[in-house]
Amino acid sequence: MIINETAIEQYNRTTWINFLKKVVLYFFVLSAILGSSTNAFSNETYRQLNLFGDVFERVRAEYVDKVSDQKLIEAAINGMLTSLDPHSSFLDAKNFKDMRVQTKGEFGGIGIEVTMENGLIKVVSPIDDTPGAKAGLKPGDFITHLNGKSILGLNLRQAVDKMRGPVNEEITLGIRREGADPFKLIIKRAVIKIRSVRSEAIGNIGYIRITTFNAQTTPGLIKALDDLKNTLGKKLVGLVIDLRNNPGGLLNQAISVSDTFLDYGEIVSTRGRDPDKASRIHAKPGDLAEGLPLIVLINTG
Repeated sequence: MIINETAIEQYNRTTWINFLKKVVLYFFVLSAILGSSTNAFSNETYRQLNLFGDVFERVRAEYVDKVSDQKLIEAAINGMLTSLDPHSSFLDAKNFKDMRVQTKGEFGGIGIEVTMENGLIKVVSPIDDTPGAKAGLKPGDFITHLNGKSILGLNLRQAVDKMRGPVNEEITLGIRREGADPFKLIIKRAVIKIRSVRSEAIGNIGYIRITTFNAQTTPGLIKALDDLKNTLGKKLVGLVIDLRNNPGGLLNQAISVSDTFLDYGEIVSTRGRDPDKASRIHAKPGDLAEGLPLIVLINTG
C-alpha cells in the first residue's frame, strides 16, 4: 500500500483549519445570541482568530525547522496568559503533576537529596529515616543505573522522576562508591515528605526557616515551636522567622502560618471580577508564640 504523506499533511492542515473555523463560528453565533453590542466585539474576535490561524499555518509550513502543533499551541496559550500578569501561567499535565507534588508536600520515593555531576547522579545527603538512608546510601555515592538502565543522557529532573513512583514498589539502583566495587541496592519506595520547616535554637532565640508553603508547613511550624519551647523552656526570649527566598505556595497555608502568631485582626482579603466571591479572613484567638518578640526576615525571593 502506498501512503501519500503530502495528502496526509494536507488532511491534517484541513482538519486544523476546520477546527479553527468551528471556534470562530462559535464566537460568531454567540455574538448573535447576545445582541448587537457584543457583535462588534465578536467580529473583532473573528478577525483575530483568523489572523492566529494564518500565522499558525505559516509557521507550520515555512519555519526553518519542523515544530509540533502541540508545542505551537501551548506556546500561544502561554503567551496569552503571561501577558496578563506575572502570576498567570499554563501548566501542561507533567508540570501540573509536579506542582501537585510540591504543594501536597509528599511523594513516593527513596528519600535522598541529589545533584548532577559528570553526567551521573551524586547523592548529596540521604534524608533521615527514609528508605535511602536505611538502605545505606552515603553522601558522595554516584547512581549510575536505575532498574538496570544507565542514567547517562538523562538530566537531573528526568532521573529524579524515574526514582519517584508508587509507594511500596521496588527500584534497583546501580551504585559507584569511592574505594569499593560497583554494586546494586534494591530499595522499596515509601512516602517522602518535603520538609518545608527547619528550626534551631541560637542562644536564647528560636530560629525557624520556612522554605515554602505546602500542605506540611503548618504542622511543621507547630512542631518546630514545640521543639524550641521544650529545648529552651523559659529561656526562650524571642523568635526569628526566616522567609527569605520563599517562592510562596498554598494560600491557605500562608494564612494558617500567619494565624499561628496572631490573636485577632484581618489576615488577608481576596477579591476578583465577581464581587460575590470576595472574602476576608480573620485571625482566631491562640497566639502559639505567646506574645514573644517576633522578627520576620524577607527579601525579594
